[in-house]
Amino acid sequence: MTKAEGQTSPNGQPPEPQSPRPGRGLLPWLVVLLASAILAFGLWLGNYAESPAPVEQDTTVFIPRGAGVREISGILFRHNLLADDLQFLLLAALTGRSRHLRAGKYLIPARATPLQILHLLEKGSVIREQVTIPEGLNIEQIAVLLAQDGWIDVQRFITLTRDQIFIRTLEIDQQSLEGYLFPDTYQLTRGEMTEEDILQMMTRRFAKIWQEVTVGGEPSMSRHQIVTLASIVEKETGAAEERPIIARVFLNRLARNMRLQSDPTVIYGVEDFDGDLTREHLRLKTPYNTYVIDGLPPGPICSPGKKALEAVLKPADSPHLFFVSKNDGTHHFSISLQEHNQAVYMYQKRKAIQEKAETAAQEEKKD
Repeated sequence: MTKAEGQTSPNGQPPEPQSPRPGRGLLPWLVVLLASAILAFGLWLGNYAESPAPVEQDTTVFIPRGAGVREISGILFRHNLLADDLQFLLLAALTGRSRHLRAGKYLIPARATPLQILHLLEKGSVIREQVTIPEGLNIEQIAVLLAQDGWIDVQRFITLTRDQIFIRTLEIDQQSLEGYLFPDTYQLTRGEMTEEDILQMMTRRFAKIWQEVTVGGEPSMSRHQIVTLASIVEKETGAAEERPIIARVFLNRLARNMRLQSDPTVIYGVEDFDGDLTREHLRLKTPYNTYVIDGLPPGPICSPGKKALEAVLKPADSPHLFFVSKNDGTHHFSISLQEHNQAVYMYQKRKAIQEKAETAAQEEKKD
């Protein structure tokens, strides 16, 4: 007999045979059941992820800044791009995209799947819209133009253009961004860009253009003086080809210590200007009234374009000291005051005759 066969219990009785542990036979079944459930869930969610939306045309949607995945799901549902359930939230969470969906305006292709939509929102494949800022607008006018299509809040935009801390981050050492918001066509992305972003984009464009127009030579005036004079040239010019001549007129006057006597500078300094420039305005003492002050005003009066900057940097070779509008977008340039006064009389008289004729024609129509 072996030792094992001779074992007894403490009371001298043979040990009772041990039964199998409860549940040991269920474990494989539980593993199989769990694996089946995971597989079924994966198939269910995968089928959802690849199911195309019922929309048969491309759809534009706007995802606002700060929107969470639940809000985004609701927006997509309202455009009939998703079913109103938890599947999209689960898909976003399990693919790790919940926290990476970006704001903006999107063009969702017809019959896009939830997985394709998630990829678009994560990648930030937003619609870029062209916005053109014309030459010669001042800060307030630029703000109004951008606000018309909902790009900015007007007051916040204007406040930032005078915020010294913000201006210093743009590497501009001035009290205001007037003149440094370069007029151009920009590609903006809705919902993603703040007022700071747009101002940074415009001032960076100015810096790039400034490098281009000043390459190969050191200007005799400071950058601020050149931008200021260019802004006056921009406002005074109706015909593009006249910019270098007008720039030369002002430079000639500055060289002779003559006042610039530019109407647009007067208008810029008048608060709530109503469109009617009077003799009282010309006598009004403001820092921008170049009929009253000597030299340049303290800063630009609008955003000059590249051609205006180039006109100041490379003006025409001309002795002219005066110009007057010919009422057709061009000017008559004069060397002497006598010649200028004759031109003023001629063109003002012609304008008065034309206005009188137009008034008479309107009266005839009424009769």
